[in-house]
Amino acid sequence: MQADCSAKLFEFEAVERKSVVAGFDGGTITSNAGALLLGQLDKGLGLIRRFAGCFADRRDPRLVEHRLETLVGQRVFGLALGYEDLNDHDELRKDPALQVLAGKLKPHLRGDCEPLAGKSTLNRIEHTPRRHGAKYHKIDCDPAMVDALLIELFVEAHERAPRQIVIDLDATNIPLHGHQEGRFFHGYYDCYCYLPLYVFCGRHLLLARQRRSNIDAASGSVEELARMITQIRRAWPRVRIILRADSGFAREALMAWCEQNQVDYVFGLARNVRLQDEIAPQLAEVASLCAASGKAARLFRDFRYATLDSWSRRRRVVGKAEHTPQGSNPRFVVTSLAKSRWDARALYEELYCARGEAENRIGEQFELFADRASSATLPANQLRMLFSAMAYVLVEALRRTALKYTQFADASVQTIRLKLFKLGAQVRTSVRRIHFAIASACPNQIDFEMAHLYLRRAFSSA
Repeated sequence: MQADCSAKLFEFEAVERKSVVAGFDGGTITSNAGALLLGQLDKGLGLIRRFAGCFADRRDPRLVEHRLETLVGQRVFGLALGYEDLNDHDELRKDPALQVLAGKLKPHLRGDCEPLAGKSTLNRIEHTPRRHGAKYHKIDCDPAMVDALLIELFVEAHERAPRQIVIDLDATNIPLHGHQEGRFFHGYYDCYCYLPLYVFCGRHLLLARQRRSNIDAASGSVEELARMITQIRRAWPRVRIILRADSGFAREALMAWCEQNQVDYVFGLARNVRLQDEIAPQLAEVASLCAASGKAARLFRDFRYATLDSWSRRRRVVGKAEHTPQGSNPRFVVTSLAKSRWDARALYEELYCARGEAENRIGEQFELFADRASSATLPANQLRMLFSAMAYVLVEALRRTALKYTQFADASVQTIRLKLFKLGAQVRTSVRRIHFAIASACPNQIDFEMAHLYLRRAFSSA
């Protein structure tokens, strides 16, 4: 009896008396054709190569099938394309788009092996076996080198030194559902979690630090900022720096460090009875205005303030007295900025309130799966966060250099992935070229064409 070698077909409702069937028999096809833009960008930035340089590889070169740069690139590109699990790479290793991005179309040693690595090989980067770990773990990442690389990439993204930069600090939570190292219950978030620290300058990511949650939100921020600002000032000696953060960072140690190192700051300040007494007349006035108009009213007051025992000096505080139909809503910020440069209203409404943009950037980290922290050890979960960070840097560089005149100039990572990266294409390989025949009905052809044009111009000499 002859075996049935035909592909399995799935039947659907007929259309105009024609049967509709589907099957996984299309041959060499990819759903990630738009990722070629990321590959072109990486060739210019050298991001994957430089990130791979932050790893130490102790494998025997004679037995290496997949180079370290290939492994790192697979993981970063995979996250950018929406594949958060290592298990995905058992099939992704066959994807022609990923193979082109990795610059590897066929295996080097064994003919029965796929060109790219599967989940088991990739897992050796992220996971250290608890038993006989030193024997089997041959690849290590140096987080300090990655930290320095993030600042280097930030500096290189500017054609000239800016006169002023605003650096945002923010802590967030990553819920944990297992027994990961460093797992603690956090009362504010009402769950077991990590409490990572993120630092941004606009859309540029400067730091992604995984932390235990049994600490203050500002813990370690002085040391991190001292390192980052030293590196930034080495490149831009005259740049003016303003730190911006919520009330979790209004700590004496951080404010005193800023004042000693010519760094300005504007931090939220948790309200208390003494602060509310300072703006009591303004609160009464806006309550009357709101009652008369039925609309929200706000006034501001500038004053000097010091805590009873935790601050070393009196500092400038701006109080916002606001009353809405829902009730009173006072808010406070503490700053080192002079009144002559920022009056009270502008300081609060234009400078401080803009820190909400940092929360959007954290949201994009989670779109790149930075909140996946299922490894047993804290260092392994830190490394996962760094892979997501590099995926973000890559997509943000594309948004900044190639998408600035397209509809995706301000789009989120998730939107760019869906609209521009996830493009279906048939792949035709000949002796001289690899042709990605992208679907003719693609609705974002013009944006793809413009992105390709700007990439070619930006990195024509790369």
